[in-house]
Parts: sequence; structure tokens; C-alpha cells
Amino acid sequence: MTEPVNPAPTGAPDPALLTELLGLALEAGRRAGALLRDGRPDDLTVARTKSSPIDVVTEMDIAAEKLITGFLAEHRPEDGFLGEEGAASPGTSGVRWVIDPLDGTVNYLYGLPTWAVSIAAELHGETVVGVVEAPMRNETYRAVLGGGAHIGDRRLAVRPAPPLDQALISTGFAYVQTRRAHQADVAQRMIPRLRDIRRGGSAAIDLCDVAAGRLDGYYERGLNPWDLAAGDLIAREAGALTGGRPGERPSGDLAVAAPPGVFEPLQQLLEELGAWHD
Repeated sequence: MTEPVNPAPTGAPDPALLTELLGLALEAGRRAGALLRDGRPDDLTVARTKSSPIDVVTEMDIAAEKLITGFLAEHRPEDGFLGEEGAASPGTSGVRWVIDPLDGTVNYLYGLPTWAVSIAAELHGETVVGVVEAPMRNETYRAVLGGGAHIGDRRLAVRPAPPLDQALISTGFAYVQTRRAHQADVAQRMIPRLRDIRRGGSAAIDLCDVAAGRLDGYYERGLNPWDLAAGDLIAREAGALTGGRPGERPSGDLAVAAPPGVFEPLQQLLEELGAWHD
């Protein structure tokens, strides 16, 4: 069986740098989360669409990204950025911030509570810090490469692996109709082979729920780097395996996260069902 591909540390980053990056990510996430929670207008509307008419951006997505990038640039002006709402610069420091200012925009638009701010810091291409701020849960998830994952003062750990037919698995659906139809077909064929399937609407929170032992696994096709970066590190630091198709890292083709013992049969089932196809 092909082993999952989890990136291994390429060297020991400076602990002081990691502490600085984590502190900045936590503060930026806290500020953006407060803006989104407290500043949501009653008449919130769609500012624009992206891949399809149902893939929406609100004025609050844009405002939150500006807040995050402005705060981080003030403290670390030489860092790079990759943000869902357009922030993109290479930087010169070796650090790049990967930002989803509002993961779960459709939930947020409808007033549902499952949404989050996701901020990751990469050092020379490797994710070393991840923060997911979930204001409506009053929860902040965080991880540092090699230092474990935490929520508050509690260290996170994945659930013991059940048999796949007793596993609760979460997934998500794309906004492009042809892809959604295939994803629905895959989910329909999976349901009889699992305990059940959930669809929360925020990849970042789903990955954190795997880390916290609230889900037995998660998979999705069509994710972007900002959807994955922070949550993937948090899940791995809590003991999950993550990958894509066998032998590959998580990507837009497929992302899978689960404890050892669930990851392998879940990944194999997804391969058999052709979950990476449109």
C-alpha cells in the first residue's frame, strides 16, 4: 500500500521565528474573526462571484483579507502573501502567509455559524504555523510544525481509528455544476460503506474537527492552497495522516485527512470510486 505523503521537516526552524509567526497569526486571526462576527451587516450581499454564480465573495471577505494582510505587513514587511481574495506577492524573507479570510463564505452569507479565518505561515515552502479562528464556536485552533496542535491549552489528538464502516466522514462540494454532480455520485456510493457523511461547508473547520476527534476523516476535491494550509498542519500535528491520491500530497485533485487506520482504507475507497475525476 502506498504510504501517505506528509512533508517532513527540512531542518529545524528558529524557535524564536516560529513563536513570532504564531503570535502574529493568532492576533491577525483574532482581529479578523472579531471584524467578521461583530461587523456583519444585516443586509450583507454578494460583492462578486468567482468560478460560478454560486461561488460568492462578500464585502466582508475582502475587508477581512485587507485587515489580515495589513496587520502582517506592518510587522513583517518583507514577507510574501497568498490570499483567496487576491493578495499575492513573493516577498524576500522566505516566509509566505497563506490566507483564507473567510472559509465558509456561503455559511456566513446565510447566517450559519460554520465559518472560520484560516492563516498559515510557510517557511521556504513548508507550512510551519497554522491558525484557524472559529468565532461562532469561540474556538481557536493552532499548530506549529513539530510542536503539536492545540485548542486553547488543550492538546489535540485524533480519535482512535474505527473500522471504515463505522467512520463518520466529512466532505464538501465544488461550485462548478459538473464537478458537483460527480461528487454527489461518489458520496452516494460511499454512504453505504461508512457510518455516515457530513457536509459542514468549511474545509478549515473540517480539518480541525478531524484533529479534535470530532470526525473520523475528511476528503474533498477542488480545494485551493488557502483552504488547506492551516488545517492540514493542525490535523497532522494532532496525529492525522494527510494526502491526496496514493503517493501524493493533498492538492486540488484530492485532499484526504484521517487517523492511521482510517486514512488508508478511505484513500483506497476514494481511488476505487474515482473521486479525483470531474
